[in-house]
Amino acid sequence: MMRCIISETGDPYFNLASEEYLLKEYRGDVFLLYRNDKSLVIGKHQNAMAEINHAFVLRRQLRVARRISGGGAVYHDRGNLNFTFITTGEEGKLVDYGTHARPVIQALGNLGLEVRQGKRHELLLGNKKISGMASHVFKNRVLHHGTLLFKTDLEALENALTPEARNYEDRAVRSIRSDVTNIADHLSDAMDIEGFRNHLLGHVLNTIDGAVRSRYSQEEIDAIRRLRLSRYATREWIYGYSPRYRLTREIRRGIDKIVIHMMVEKGVIREFSIEGVFGGRTPIRHLEEALVGTFHDQETIRQRLSPLFTGDPEEEPGLEALMAALF
Repeated sequence: MMRCIISETGDPYFNLASEEYLLKEYRGDVFLLYRNDKSLVIGKHQNAMAEINHAFVLRRQLRVARRISGGGAVYHDRGNLNFTFITTGEEGKLVDYGTHARPVIQALGNLGLEVRQGKRHELLLGNKKISGMASHVFKNRVLHHGTLLFKTDLEALENALTPEARNYEDRAVRSIRSDVTNIADHLSDAMDIEGFRNHLLGHVLNTIDGAVRSRYSQEEIDAIRRLRLSRYATREWIYGYSPRYRLTREIRRGIDKIVIHMMVEKGVIREFSIEGVFGGRTPIRHLEEALVGTFHDQETIRQRLSPLFTGDPEEEPGLEALMAALF
């Protein structure tokens, strides 16, 4: 039997937690469909700081999340449909992108779209990407999941996934940028995303033996919520799981140049130093003392630095200038 579930929430932390729960705690096959609210989802082995445009994320109030599978960063909104296959098989032969992409390719073909799988397991419509896929193995269980760009805000996608130039040194997985397109723009007949979701669900129900509609039980919902709170919504998972990295940045004020060096491990600033002339009444050592041992996230650092600044732009390089350099 394959349970076919449609998630009713747009919470990315719940939906990502549900994938892990169904992979590790449920024993049967699953086909899951969900749509997230505006968010950025990075791969398990990525440096969150190096992959996203922090100014854009803050301005648009996007949530940042980390999934358990590898691969690159992706932008989610309500115009993006996510699909997940969870199956059991023989260890060593579990990862099979072709098999799990086939139902999706067939469903798109039934809409008159000729879709093929690329070298990195992405789905291509013409020469443009409409889906990225990733996988995660747990014992004899495997999760394959992917995005489907149906009517996503492509301008927001581009902005969110184009970080400002940063001098990061790390061993993290880097995202590979691709030309993308929306599925809806290539359909001969108008269809909204709910209709597209139902079309894909119907294809799976009609073509996969034992596929049946299902819902989460209350026990499952409670367990997923606990996992959401303990892992997926925590800064320790979202940012702290990033590989150790170093950041070097310059701040210029007139003819003066300040160079910032920082090393972060498990999300915490372990080393911080400033070279150059740092005007104003705040001694450099006070900044260094305030930041070493601090979690590398906007809210925490702003709280630590704010008391050290007078707000006088003639005297200080400014809290905002320093904040911009740190992210």
